[in-house]
Amino acid sequence: MPRKLDPIDTHSRRNVRLDTLVRLRWLAIIGQTTAVLVVEYGLNFDFPVYACLAVIALSAWLNIGLRLRFHLTQRLEPDRAAWLLAFDIAELAMLLFLTGGLQNPFSFLFLGPVLLSSTALPPRFTLMLGAFAVACATVLVFVHYPLPWDPEDPLLLPPIYMMGVWLSILLAIGFIGVYAWQITEEARQLSDALAATELVLAHEQHLSQLDGLAAAAAHELGTPLSTISVIAKELENAIPADAPHGDDVRLLREQAARCRDILAKITELSSGEPFDRVPITALIEEVVAPHRDFGVDIDVTMPEDRSSEPLGARNPAILYGLGNILENAVDFATERVTVAAYWDDDTVDVVISDDGPGFAPEILTKIGEPYVTTRRRRPNASDEEPTGLGLGFFIAKTLLERSGASLSFANRGLPDRGALIRLRWDRTEFERTLSFAGT
Repeated sequence: MPRKLDPIDTHSRRNVRLDTLVRLRWLAIIGQTTAVLVVEYGLNFDFPVYACLAVIALSAWLNIGLRLRFHLTQRLEPDRAAWLLAFDIAELAMLLFLTGGLQNPFSFLFLGPVLLSSTALPPRFTLMLGAFAVACATVLVFVHYPLPWDPEDPLLLPPIYMMGVWLSILLAIGFIGVYAWQITEEARQLSDALAATELVLAHEQHLSQLDGLAAAAAHELGTPLSTISVIAKELENAIPADAPHGDDVRLLREQAARCRDILAKITELSSGEPFDRVPITALIEEVVAPHRDFGVDIDVTMPEDRSSEPLGARNPAILYGLGNILENAVDFATERVTVAAYWDDDTVDVVISDDGPGFAPEILTKIGEPYVTTRRRRPNASDEEPTGLGLGFFIAKTLLERSGASLSFANRGLPDRGALIRLRWDRTEFERTLSFAGT
């Protein structure tokens, strides 16, 4: 039976490298210092330049303190990273307060710390940082020093324009923050699901390797055990029956014979290689056998003419993928599951269907994506009954596609009911000898 995955925390804690925040702050310090110096000495605008440089110096001293106090490779807890990003927002707000408030075109930099938080921190910290940035922007609408400008041609912006700037910052923080969080979360979930897939595949590889090692051990131990058996038998014949060590020699011969019987059974159970080529009927029977005693009838149908039956590799990816799909069918079938195989000169098809409730319409187009569960709660199920994480089909689909299969999911047409899954391989792809790396 396919191994079930333990539940995992899909909202695991996220940590940010301190070095990332320090480097980004140095970049901001360089940009802010350059802008202040250009406005003061390049444009000759009048504004509190030393106060601005003092605020920038405070940010630089914080960076120096962090570098001296902590290892830059250290990963910060989300709350500590949020405090550092809040400092960046406050530092930017102070600079804007001294240089015109939201009239300053650099006011859109409020988006930077919030965007970084949305991609690296849990949502609650992003919400708090976003609210703090909006609060700072709101204060700067009404309280700020004049915008550095040519005193002979002053710039006067109407209040309605300033409200538009404030609203645009608010919408940018909200929309871009949510969008960045959504994209990052989907990428994180896909990464976690792929990691789970690799763990499953490694597990199947280990089982297959043990199969080959068992056969190799049986082969290597056969010769010395035969020698031990021959010598023990000769000693037993040479020693009188009433000799002091007669019973020990007899026991030695019996135990050697028992070891040979055990090795013979291992040889029969093991195929001798991790990826033997087997007929598709044997491959399907190996997948079906563990599921026959769960109160659901499993019918296996094959063409009558098997003279051209395809031979495929006994691939752990195929075994696990088919087993996972069959297990789901057995779980939701009312009375019967059907496994049918067809082949011709070009393709090999396996169709697994059941007579259960079928796939829910809202998830039918999303089956196979990570964390999209196909399990619908049974009518008489309790609220505590788990409905699955949605990784099973994703892992099965990924493994089968790596073996060269294409999958399609559908519900059976009326008056029948239930789910129907079709797998199709190109025959040459199915019959070629696969290495584990290729799966």
